[in-house]
Amino acid sequence: MYGYDQTAASGQGQGQHGQHGQHGAHGYQQPPPYGAHGAHGAHGAPQGAPPPYGQPDPGAQQQPLYPEPSPPSLQEAVRAFTTGAMSPEDFQGVFSTSKVYCPRGDNPGFLALHNTQQPVIPMFSTLKELRAYAGKESKYFVITGAEVLDLLPSGYGFVLDMEGEHRVVFDAKAVEEMVDFAMRRMYG
Repeated sequence: MYGYDQTAASGQGQGQHGQHGQHGAHGYQQPPPYGAHGAHGAHGAPQGAPPPYGQPDPGAQQQPLYPEPSPPSLQEAVRAFTTGAMSPEDFQGVFSTSKVYCPRGDNPGFLALHNTQQPVIPMFSTLKELRAYAGKESKYFVITGAEVLDLLPSGYGFVLDMEGEHRVVFDAKAVEEMVDFAMRRMYG
């Protein structure tokens, strides 16, 4: 260590080297010779410093050559699911972890459409999709798909991206199946 050693200045460190210890009269510590392994690493660099150029860093984790692909967005998953490119199980995996944009009124909770065969709740994969349906100044809240399945009233379905090119409707029975699948996946 470069600089002053506090233990030698306070009278401690008086070992076999006499009254001033190994640090000299003023507590100055001599740096170890170049290449020594004291407070420095095996390469002569201070510990914590990167290794010399061309030397692998033994403490660094090896980065994969190709990073893991990121999961598709909910909008991409809706498109893939409606075109048959994604299985229902894979879609539900993406849906459960994605943000879902829900229009809201003055009272807390979902807004439901009752002019359909079964009551459904409109939900959107992006804020842009919600704004296309409900207008620029509409109120909304954001939850995850897993929270949708947890909070959706029984007997209700939902429609994702109602005004979008790839709309998908889940009736009340499909929602029950999604909840059952999520419970089996979570609890076995």
